[in-house]
Amino acid sequence: IDASSRDSVHVLVMVFLLWGYDEHRGVHRGDRRQRQRCIRDRGSDGQVTIGETIMKHTTKKVRRIFNDQVVVGFAGASADAMALFDKFENELEKYKGNVNRAAVELAKIWRTDKYLRQLEALLTVMNKETMLIISGTGDVIEPDDDIIAIGSGGAFATAAARALLRHTEMNAREIVAESLRIASEICIYTNNNFTIIELWKIENLSLIHISE
Repeated sequence: IDASSRDSVHVLVMVFLLWGYDEHRGVHRGDRRQRQRCIRDRGSDGQVTIGETIMKHTTKKVRRIFNDQVVVGFAGASADAMALFDKFENELEKYKGNVNRAAVELAKIWRTDKYLRQLEALLTVMNKETMLIISGTGDVIEPDDDIIAIGSGGAFATAAARALLRHTEMNAREIVAESLRIASEICIYTNNNFTIIELWKIENLSLIHISE
């Protein structure tokens, strides 16, 4: 999406880390197969840009849907993204919370529907099991390295998050915050007013913690 044609541009970063727990040693980096215990964080900046003018500094570009079990975010036109969020939630209801199936069905509708294919946005969706990018060209993409960044500062945030993930012991929340901060220092369409949403699951207890 060309930045000049957007009424809202932003960077959204999602980092997914899995952790194991040892009662004697506490929390530590775990094996990716330990699906029963995991933590994942997701955040966005707060800037809304129209053309070359900053119109708002504190917008929230990530939101919870489907009884707070799924988090969605967007880059592109705000109104278009809201319409797509509604469509995606309808698909979630239809497929009983199956994020992968709902994402594929939304991508099909988005690409083929005469009205929806005019919408200019890029979506990210995430629950405790998966994270995906959905586009209007029919793409549904799951990242290889558990990091997704979209929007104007996405490349900067991706590079920062990968370096921090590989070479530090920072947790998911810290990586998200620092990646956004680095992107905001480089990209003129990204600011440092962040919304970070944490989802985690410990044993059989599902929890959602919001920090905004």
